[in-house]
Amino acid sequence: MRFQLTSEQEAIRDVVREFGENEIRLVAREHDEAGEYPHDLVEQAARYDLVAPSISEEYGGAGMDLLTSSIVTEELWRADGGIGSAIGSRGFGSTMIEAFGDEWMKEEWLPRVTSGESATCSCISEPGHGSEVAGIETTAERDGNEWVLNGNKMWITNGTVADVAVVMAKTSPGEGHRGITAFLVETDRDGFEPTKIDNKLGIRASDLAEIVIDDVRIPEDHVVGGIDEGFYQLMAFFAEGRTSVAAQAVGSAQGALDAAKAYALEREQGGQPISEYQAIRHMLSEMATKVEAARSLTYRAATHVEGGEDEAAARFASMAKLFASERAVEVADDAIQVHGGAGYVTDHPVERFFRDARITKIYEGTSEIQKNIVADQLLG
Repeated sequence: MRFQLTSEQEAIRDVVREFGENEIRLVAREHDEAGEYPHDLVEQAARYDLVAPSISEEYGGAGMDLLTSSIVTEELWRADGGIGSAIGSRGFGSTMIEAFGDEWMKEEWLPRVTSGESATCSCISEPGHGSEVAGIETTAERDGNEWVLNGNKMWITNGTVADVAVVMAKTSPGEGHRGITAFLVETDRDGFEPTKIDNKLGIRASDLAEIVIDDVRIPEDHVVGGIDEGFYQLMAFFAEGRTSVAAQAVGSAQGALDAAKAYALEREQGGQPISEYQAIRHMLSEMATKVEAARSLTYRAATHVEGGEDEAAARFASMAKLFASERAVEVADDAIQVHGGAGYVTDHPVERFFRDARITKIYEGTSEIQKNIVADQLLG
């Protein structure tokens, strides 16, 4: 299967790459060391239609398909994983709003996301429930014409910068995945209390938080989709999310490879660039092969997901995330090795690529979860 990018996709790739090289890379180390959210860069990215680019043009988005938006993600992470994550995740939860929300939700929030004015967050994981979505303990109970939410959410991207959240809560306790509902919750409501998590290994420019939800009251019309339909609504986007993480991994791996190649051409040892030594040449060739294989599998996954091929989409999305994330960590590790001692300090970006790549093996379903999914389809 060939993946020949269209002229439009190539133009978009070039724009994002230029933005990454001229804007993101210059401040990547600064934002990483300070753990500082890149508000200015998010605003710039929005002007290029790089914030939530899959949102339809009707609501101010670019209406990109998954392959094109994956290219955007790849190039952002090629520049820097932390800032790439901050820009790429700015609209977390917006796909749920666009697909299942009432029209007033879309009109009020989606244009604010695409313009860069507002961020959204998706509150799913909890301290005791990550991959096991069905086990969440946050509850939503009716009280007159309101819903009252209580619970604790963990590892929430954009938790302290979001203006609105899509919160998954149990409306039918005891029913497992069949009793979950999605709710639209403005983050300035009483009882919605985020606390920033700032001791992360990587993607430190991206916002992450724990959120306590204590008797948060919302109107009854804040249900996103149907009551007790939340899990099935999430299922509709699992393959898309995993493909996007695969694209993150590809970008991170490519960035590490770029840095290793540049260093190998510049660094001299024994009177010649280290790129002349066979050991380094072989290492770089293996790194490049891994990156290209991960990219091809990711692009293939994107085409299956976009084509609505449910079984193939789930399989290839899991394969892509598994393969690309594992290879990204390997490539970044090899990039450090090419640098030697210089790669172990912050003077060079490869240690940052290594730290940033590591998260891609965990979120949107760990590598072990992806293996289970592939095995289930393979073996029945």
